[in-house]
Amino acid sequence: MLSWQVGAVKITRVVEVQMPIAYSPDTVFLKEATPAELRKLPWLYPHFVSENDELLLSIHALLVEAPGLRLVVDTCIGNDKPRAGMTGPGGLQTKFLEAMAEAGWSPDSVDAVVCTHMHVDHVGWNTMRVDGAWVPTFPKARYLLGRAEFDHWTAEGDAEQQQIMADSVQPVLDAGLVDFVPLDHVISPEIRLTPSVGHTPGHVSVVIESQGERAVITGDMTHHPCQFAHPHWCPSFDVDPAAATATRRRLFAEWADDPTLVIGTHYADPTAGRVRRDGAAFRFEA
Repeated sequence: MLSWQVGAVKITRVVEVQMPIAYSPDTVFLKEATPAELRKLPWLYPHFVSENDELLLSIHALLVEAPGLRLVVDTCIGNDKPRAGMTGPGGLQTKFLEAMAEAGWSPDSVDAVVCTHMHVDHVGWNTMRVDGAWVPTFPKARYLLGRAEFDHWTAEGDAEQQQIMADSVQPVLDAGLVDFVPLDHVISPEIRLTPSVGHTPGHVSVVIESQGERAVITGDMTHHPCQFAHPHWCPSFDVDPAAATATRRRLFAEWADDPTLVIGTHYADPTAGRVRRDGAAFRFEA
């Protein structure tokens, strides 16, 4: 189980599933990431691209333990929730909560949950099925959600997104556990949100600063390290590709100018590293 220390803050990765994605001309992911283009970036191999030129991705939560605070950032897909293209008809059946317990975290020990946005693989463990009903997984936590993000997906989401909202967001609202927060919300002296819109209208990343050290949890403003070399490579599910590209260029430049530890929300092992300038673009050094 990977973990990083940033001053007084410990960040631990809990993996739900790992996903190799082979290139297909019909891909809905990164259509420009052909094997030929990936081979021009040897620093991606072997951690982030396989020897067969598959993009290596991970779906994981980050457990952030700061003085007086236990925060879960992004709650993956969840169990028992069938999701088109991501799970079988019965949904996942993983040992996610057992993995949290291995890290020393019980559901009752969580003080707060941040969803960087409300896509399927970031809200799932907000809830779990108990006696046929969806109940909050972290009953003593405050769920910190963005109002713009919530309003967008409540109004604009398709039928599948509405199901996601119904089983993974509405139950925590009904339980009175939600705080709607601004895009630059300060969670604790060490942890704050920062706007990183484009992938979705209310997308945020999480900044950790402690004892002179700094880290950022990306969320989906970047999905794969190949985007450091090509910030304009956008998955089809970036809601606003121009804004997403501008966000990547802005934040990559910011991170390249200081020793920020960048923890990718979907980056495969080793998941974290630092950004370096590389000509007109960037590269990722794990």
